[in-house]
Amino acid sequence: MGILTGGGDCPGLNAAIRAATKTAIHKFGLEVYGIRDGFLGALEGRFQKLEYDHVSGILTRGGTILGSNNRVDPFQFGPDKQDLSERCLDNLQQQKIEALLVLGGDGTLTIAHKFLQKGLLLVAVPKTIDNDVHQTEWTIGFHSASAVAGQAIDALHSTAESHHRVMVVEVMGRHTGWIALYAGVASGGDVILIPEIPCDTEKICGIIKERDKRGRTFSIVVVAEGTRNQGEMVIKREVAESPEKIRLGGVGRVIADKIEDQTGKEARVVILGHLQRSGVPVDFDRLLATQFGEKGVKLLTEGRFGQMTAYRCGEVVSVDLSAVARGPKLVPLDHPLLETARCIGTSFGA
Repeated sequence: MGILTGGGDCPGLNAAIRAATKTAIHKFGLEVYGIRDGFLGALEGRFQKLEYDHVSGILTRGGTILGSNNRVDPFQFGPDKQDLSERCLDNLQQQKIEALLVLGGDGTLTIAHKFLQKGLLLVAVPKTIDNDVHQTEWTIGFHSASAVAGQAIDALHSTAESHHRVMVVEVMGRHTGWIALYAGVASGGDVILIPEIPCDTEKICGIIKERDKRGRTFSIVVVAEGTRNQGEMVIKREVAESPEKIRLGGVGRVIADKIEDQTGKEARVVILGHLQRSGVPVDFDRLLATQFGEKGVKLLTEGRFGQMTAYRCGEVVSVDLSAVARGPKLVPLDHPLLETARCIGTSFGA
């Protein structure tokens, strides 16, 4: 069997690689090959045999020992968008890899589903700090990223209060607001801005002014990078020479400038960026990844191809990959945490 990690890295990937490799070797006597740098390694035929020693001691390590690449789609490769998927299949066949375990987020799982339709035997494992994969409550990496964001917000309360400032904390979330919502509520954000709820900067400023009148002379604003102002993306940059043409980032500065202009209060910005992807995975992600890795190998050995491991109601189960590869899972507008936040006075800027 082969294992690859695609898309952006996140805490917990190594725990899943470890569990899958050990289960495959110890329980089923399989040979395991890691594919370097995701689908790019499959295209280039870069394989590494994985033994017990290779995965010992990696449970607590962030990132992925196999490397990753979130810019490569074998079905649309390079500037000419060539379909090189057959090359990947040929390389896997030459290496005598009979089945594949694919660890990835929405984009990687969409590519995996295309390979499934071409006859590749595979099982998927959901990982992404954004928690935006359908059919599973949680993905590997989300709880660790939320913890990092939450700790940063916690630490900023004291300086915001001391200097009577507005602290604007920008977190990841291109299409969805899971990190902003969970970290913001857990750490007492006064205003939380997520892509699913278009915001109105005048309302945000009105909330801050009202807090000031009540003697709350500081505010914490948590903003997802994909936040929209009355339906329009607040900020994006075009980078012509990059495979990722549109880049987000900087929405916090825009929001902070508007707050300063309209309220007269000093507003400072903290952009957490890739810090959220880094570091040691929290216990929940280690456990989730270990269970997903073990479950994924069992699905492969049982011949249950085209499945994805999923977490539902406290159990690790499997779901059909075809029900997953359909765009990001958004925060539902009737999500109970949104109602809880509103009841305790948190604003979503709308």
